[in-house]
Amino acid sequence: MKVVFIEDVPDVAEVGQIKDVADGYGRNYLIPRKLAVLADARATQIVETRKKRKAQIEAEMEGEMRELAKQLEGLDIVIKAKAGAKDRLYGSITNADIAEELNKSAGLVVDKRKIELEKPIQEIGSYEVAIRLTKDIIPNIKLSVIEEEGKEVKEKKESKARKKKETKKKTKAEKVAEETEAEEQKETVVAEAEAEVQEETEQSE
Repeated sequence: MKVVFIEDVPDVAEVGQIKDVADGYGRNYLIPRKLAVLADARATQIVETRKKRKAQIEAEMEGEMRELAKQLEGLDIVIKAKAGAKDRLYGSITNADIAEELNKSAGLVVDKRKIELEKPIQEIGSYEVAIRLTKDIIPNIKLSVIEEEGKEVKEKKESKARKKKETKKKTKAEKVAEETEAEEQKETVVAEAEAEVQEETEQSE
């Protein structure tokens, strides 16, 4: 049976191709599912219509992908993860994690399957990650994997900040005390000088 494919059928044919297929395959699968029609004059019209529609959809899709690529190219994202000795992560960062962070921090929706990672990231560090939006559109993003602060580290930092603040307050209080003491000493010296002048005046009289 000779048929014209009006939809792409993976590993079989693309839209517009004319092929001989087994009668049963054509009648029971391709034609009922509207994947192909019998090769005749009417089929040619159907194929041309489908081709135009496919070309239009592909053009719109490419435009969207190019726009998305502009937003992605050179974008910096940061993912925090728990790490142990030698900056080794307790778990790993996968393409799904990267897709989630892109959506969360940049509001960009990217299919995780388009994010190319040779293997999951298992160490703290900086990475360049390629995103294959189409065969020819492949923007790169910059990913920084940093250590997530554990409870102990966080408490230690907060304690250090409190001590620093208290020391600063103490220093300020000491400064005020010193200034007050200096003022009092100045007043005492002035008072003593005035007393001496008054005493000399009285003696001379």
